[in-house]
Amino acid sequence: MDFFLSNLLNGISYGMILFLIAAGMSIVMGVMGITNLAHGALYMVGAYVGWTVAVKLGLDFWLAAVAGGIAGGLIGLLMERVFLKQLYKQVNEQVLLTYGFVYILTNICIWIWGGRYRLQFTAPYIFGSVDLGDFSFPLTRIVITGLGFIIAASLWYLQNKTRIGAIVRAGMDDKEMIQGLGINLNVVVMLVFFIASFIAGFAGVIGAQLLSTYPGIGLDVLLQALVVIIVGGVGSIQGALLGGLLIGLIDTFGKALFPGLAMFTIYLAMIVVLLFKPSGLLGRKV
Repeated sequence: MDFFLSNLLNGISYGMILFLIAAGMSIVMGVMGITNLAHGALYMVGAYVGWTVAVKLGLDFWLAAVAGGIAGGLIGLLMERVFLKQLYKQVNEQVLLTYGFVYILTNICIWIWGGRYRLQFTAPYIFGSVDLGDFSFPLTRIVITGLGFIIAASLWYLQNKTRIGAIVRAGMDDKEMIQGLGINLNVVVMLVFFIASFIAGFAGVIGAQLLSTYPGIGLDVLLQALVVIIVGGVGSIQGALLGGLLIGLIDTFGKALFPGLAMFTIYLAMIVVLLFKPSGLLGRKV
């Protein structure tokens, strides 16, 4: 029982990290029609900025998380304003451009912070464990799980219950009609892209509690985010949450039960979903 419960909780907390990585990318891809493969690189930049603020400068961990989010948000906004807004509905060009930014941002991080791994870091007051039966569970993972649910609820409300969410969803389906109504869609798009990029940078700091920070992590988390989006469905906050939790649980239990096949379990899940529901479990209907 302890084996099952410990792996269940570990899988949920890891799934929340995957959700935070994939949520912004899913919104931008499905709702705004932009394929941003540099999303993982924004996660990496946020992680390094957060490490600098929390470890190098010795400031509060949550201040570091906000700083990482702002760094990711500003870089993402710069990319959208200067480059991506010129490539509306040009998917191939978006893919090539944003994938190039992965290498640009990776090399900038190596130039600034070097190529060494940075160990996990967290706030001292959430360091430790909680006794659950016969085993102890890290407090940081509990905080990650709670924070993930709060962000998921906030993003769902923003996307489905606010005027901004309605404008973005309608505008990306019929941009010309929205502009004809006198709505400045560019301002809304800027806001949504900044929020999505902010979450990526913020997730880099939160994810550093479980994962190391290193230059290649941008590509690593990009692959995981794509798997989550494919499983959950593009453009859906609920889909990103469900996909993140499923992939987190499958990966955790796969490593515990089938260590020799652990690398393939999440991709097997993705293949099964593509075979039976190509749009994802909760994909946005077009």
